[in-house]
Amino acid sequence: MNILPDLVAHADWSKDPKKRWVAVAIRQHDGIYQARAPESVKDARLLLGSLRDTCQPMGTILVGFDFPIGIPVVYARRCGINNFLALLPQLGQGEWLDFFNPAETADQINLYRPFYPRKPGGSRRTYLTERLLEHDNFDDLRRLCEKGYDGRRAACPLFWTLGGQQVGKAAICGWKEVIQPAMKNDRAHSLVWPFDGPLSGLLSQPGSTILSETYPAEFYPHLDIDLSGKQAHAKASRQPSSGKRSPQSRRENADVLRTWSQDNGVRLTRDLEEQIQAGFSPNEKGEDPFDALIGLFGMLNILLGKREWEDSLPDEQTRIEGWILGQDCSLSAR
Repeated sequence: MNILPDLVAHADWSKDPKKRWVAVAIRQHDGIYQARAPESVKDARLLLGSLRDTCQPMGTILVGFDFPIGIPVVYARRCGINNFLALLPQLGQGEWLDFFNPAETADQINLYRPFYPRKPGGSRRTYLTERLLEHDNFDDLRRLCEKGYDGRRAACPLFWTLGGQQVGKAAICGWKEVIQPAMKNDRAHSLVWPFDGPLSGLLSQPGSTILSETYPAEFYPHLDIDLSGKQAHAKASRQPSSGKRSPQSRRENADVLRTWSQDNGVRLTRDLEEQIQAGFSPNEKGEDPFDALIGLFGMLNILLGKREWEDSLPDEQTRIEGWILGQDCSLSAR
């Protein structure tokens, strides 16, 4: 990547405001990025403005969000949609008034109200597929970038709002409180990858804020993160023994994160070094700032040319479905 943004940020997102964290790296006068400790996102609507205030005038900003940006092409065809960004400003008004309002019952599901269910209890995935697709293939509700491949399981479809893996309600917040206002207030400088063009071209536009979709789990292997839990844990511990929710597993990756930053010339603030060493938190709540930093390092890994990545996608992904930053674009040929 020849053109580097002046500020890179990654936001780990959730429907719960308390679980939204952002990690930031700012390019210094000597060209080196300095990464800061993750901070809680107090107000989603103010996030992009605060990043712009932190950046130099007319500097470029690249932000990654851990929520879907785009809609599944099978659903789009049924609605007659051929451009996601053209649709986005309409959502929440007119015939799309109830789009962001998850259906409570199966009979409320329709093409203009696709999120389901509002809460657990008596809901079935078949209700969603039958009402939106008129057939029972849950995989057709997944965008291509959400489908599983060797080394990563399939992601939860956008419109299904149950389960620990669901992202629908986080997307609702992100679209309503971040992307829609950005496009409304300053469309000329608020750009969305890959819909507005290849990343290298977007980064060449002074004063632009480029929004992209990320998935921290996509970056784990890129950064050699291992959350399997190498060390034994006390049987009496109530903490998870492995995975990102385990403080011990996060601490076991401290050397990996420090080594990556040293090898790639990324400076860490003292606060960030201390958080990395401590596993971000003595309990499972540290998973959110941890993933915010993983996303940031994963983005920098691409920008600094440490991972080969071709920014070339088919038409359906650049117009309708979108793509996950850092995911192998050759998978779009499936």
